[in-house]
Amino acid sequence: MRHGPRSLGRRCRRGRHSRRGARVTAGRIAVVTGASRGAGKGIALALGATGATVYVTGRTNVEGQSPLPGTVFETAEEITRRGGTGVPMVVDHADDAAVAELFERVAADHGRLDILVNNAITLPGALTRKGPFWSKPLALTDLFDVGMRSNYVATYYAAPLLVANGSGLVVHTSSFGGTCYMHGPAYGAGKAAVDKMAHDMAVDFKEYDVAVVSLWMGLLKTERTLAAFAVDPAMYAGMAAAAESVEFPGRIIAALADDPDRMRRSGQVLIGAEVAVELGVVDTDGHQPPSHRPFLGDPPSFSAAVVD
Repeated sequence: MRHGPRSLGRRCRRGRHSRRGARVTAGRIAVVTGASRGAGKGIALALGATGATVYVTGRTNVEGQSPLPGTVFETAEEITRRGGTGVPMVVDHADDAAVAELFERVAADHGRLDILVNNAITLPGALTRKGPFWSKPLALTDLFDVGMRSNYVATYYAAPLLVANGSGLVVHTSSFGGTCYMHGPAYGAGKAAVDKMAHDMAVDFKEYDVAVVSLWMGLLKTERTLAAFAVDPAMYAGMAAAAESVEFPGRIIAALADDPDRMRRSGQVLIGAEVAVELGVVDTDGHQPPSHRPFLGDPPSFSAAVVD
């Protein structure tokens, strides 16, 4: 089973690269999950601004369906306005069959995939409520399904397209919650899992020149965060000043995709703000967001041992 995709991947690599690292930016095909709003929307817009075709997924197709603004159609339209091609896909990432259909659509349209960003996550309302985990609803474990398992499922169905492309990039959006206490054990376990998943997927993808990373984002100016800031602007002034735009991670991802040394980072957990400095990426307002490593800690380090 592995010999066919390997041969296909080698043929595509010769056709897609005229020299090491050279790529046709405007020809990228990307999928960004959970892109109705928040980080996913920002990432999709940043990738679209490079001229990419971006398939955006989410459950919200009509304004008002969610308490927060945004739909997959609005995100796709904005991508197109920015010079890319936005393709809205209403997908529930708890439904494996729907995810399979998403990638069947990409296969039918293009036969390949350059970038997959796994960002879809369930964020129960009680997640940030104070108190021990047993005082919160058991429904917090829903993020083990959409937010952990959904990363695996989406990458599973995307893999043949990434291999057919002959190179590519898979990004799991994550956070410092993978190693520090953040919102309790359900959130922490979910983030730690996708971090390790990136490391292990990188082993399987290595021979096909597909890089896999987990990207720790900082505090983002999402619709949810901005609403919280608005409750007490004075209290949150410091946090707001250090917060990243939702497009900042997308700018980093675009730079990672272009980096001729991207495979060097494959399998790693990356702090977005630090990679941005390395790759010369700034936020939409031109400033360089700080790394939260001094306060929240270091990314995990994984063993290089491989046991088949």
